[in-house]
Amino acid sequence: MFKELKNLLLLSDFGVVATEKILCIFKKNLNKKNISDTKIAIVYFKTLLLKMLTNSQKFEYCDFKKIPFVILIVGVNGVGKTTTATKLAYFYKQLGHSVLLAAGDTFRSAAIDQLVELGLMYNIPVFSKPIGSDSASVIFDAVNLAMQQKKNILIIDTAGRLHNKDHLIQELQKINRVIKKCLPTAPQEIFLVLDAGIGQNSIQQARIFSSCIKITGSIVTKLDGTAKGGIIFSIVNELMIPVRYIGVGEKITDFKLFDQKKFIDSFFDIGL
Repeated sequence: MFKELKNLLLLSDFGVVATEKILCIFKKNLNKKNISDTKIAIVYFKTLLLKMLTNSQKFEYCDFKKIPFVILIVGVNGVGKTTTATKLAYFYKQLGHSVLLAAGDTFRSAAIDQLVELGLMYNIPVFSKPIGSDSASVIFDAVNLAMQQKKNILIIDTAGRLHNKDHLIQELQKINRVIKKCLPTAPQEIFLVLDAGIGQNSIQQARIFSSCIKITGSIVTKLDGTAKGGIIFSIVNELMIPVRYIGVGEKITDFKLFDQKKFIDSFFDIGL
């Protein structure tokens, strides 16, 4: 059983450190509770995983009474930030909130066009400026516009930046300062978008981003493929960054609140 559990965790991208830690705690608790039946042990193992995840998965819920509620979307290139920003905006819109999207990625014309097009498709207003505009300036104006129009939520898409490029990380810090000039309490949320398919590299991304800016939560995309998403467990436990939402497909509605119990249960579909 221990061998199968170890293989399960490693193949599910939990990582070596997290896997060894989990199994060590599991073995100690089995001995204390004198559990010898495999089926009971597996049930307890799932309970232990859920408890470990829940203890680390703590955050303050969004208070949309303080408007505009500003959400900054960050991450490396190619993780799906622009589509994630749109899905998040649509998610909040369906809950009855007035939402404004801001095209903060001014380096890539395709990013601006994509966000504007998606905004038109789902009837979500998008604030943007021409390609090459100063990103901080765009975001400054977007925050002011959201305040003027009394929008509940402002979601800001930012340029993809490699986590190992210092000047790009510094620019992100500048954007954060600019937002605070307009609205000292903002951004209330900074969501790091992570691609479930890249496995252990996500931890390094999360480490670098969280070292330079206060990440309040993560959104894990592409969980509809072969990725099992065990990396979520490592990030939550090591960095205490809660997972807030997950992307499970290409459709606008393939976006869900992270359910810890369903997440844990999904690892045992193989019938251990």
